[in-house]
Amino acid sequence: MLMFFFIMFFCGVWVFSSNHKHLLVVLLSLEFIVLVIYMIINYYLCFFSFELFFVVIFLTFSVCEGALGLSILVSMIRSFGNDYFYNYNMLQC
Repeated sequence: MLMFFFIMFFCGVWVFSSNHKHLLVVLLSLEFIVLVIYMIINYYLCFFSFELFFVVIFLTFSVCEGALGLSILVSMIRSFGNDYFYNYNMLQC
């Protein structure tokens, strides 16, 4: 089971590190990585019968990270009209 989690994690890291031209693909791969880390932590805590308070805190931070990413995406689309990565060069005045 743990090997399955690591394969999922490295697939998410591979998609994140690949050269993509859209910001939305990168944000989705980051959310996938966070979801896999959540499953690993939940599996670990349930296996050793610990309390699951940390899982709630982790989910809160991951939701905040997702909302921040979406707000950056919306801001970039409103400013430049698309979500291509080549627009970041224009931001470096």
